Amino acid sequence: MALHSPALLEALLFASGEALEKKTILSLLEMSLEDLTEAVGILTTALKGHGITLIETETELELRTAPEASTLIAAYRESELSRDIGKASLETLAIILYKNGATRSEIDYIRGVNSSTALRSLQMRALIEKSEDASDKRKIRYQPTVEALAHLGVSRKEDLPRYKEFTEGMMERVATLSAV
Repeated sequence: MALHSPALLEALLFASGEALEKKTILSLLEMSLEDLTEAVGILTTALKGHGITLIETETELELRTAPEASTLIAAYRESELSRDIGKASLETLAIILYKNGATRSEIDYIRGVNSSTALRSLQMRALIEKSEDASDKRKIRYQPTVEALAHLGVSRKEDLPRYKEFTEGMMERVATLSAV
């Protein structure tokens, strides 16, 4: 049994973990604007009374926690922030630092797993921030913050262990791959 449009929309928004532009959704789901509007209405109704809700702007859609759960989510985030950042988040932060910023797909490729939870945790702790990718305005590039450097006990990323060695190695690898 094939999934219908509202279920596909829900799956896509859930998997993305962030807001998606409507034009991207239209393209990925190969549907018309009218079909998307109908799917949004059905999904919004289906989510009433649930722990998540559909947020809609003129240009984007996103699944978020329901406002009624805000007290619980605030307590959860507070407890999450009191723990160590963990191995996955540390790996993700290292990639962002040593690559001088990275997109989620680059991070996922290097780590070999979905990094959205680690990225969310790092953002909640203000260790990374989103910026527009200079080479492709449709992508989001994650950059380290001053707080990340302070958290690691360095004043500049060049002070990180083996920074020069790793960045030079990456540049050589990129040059080799570009020549092929």
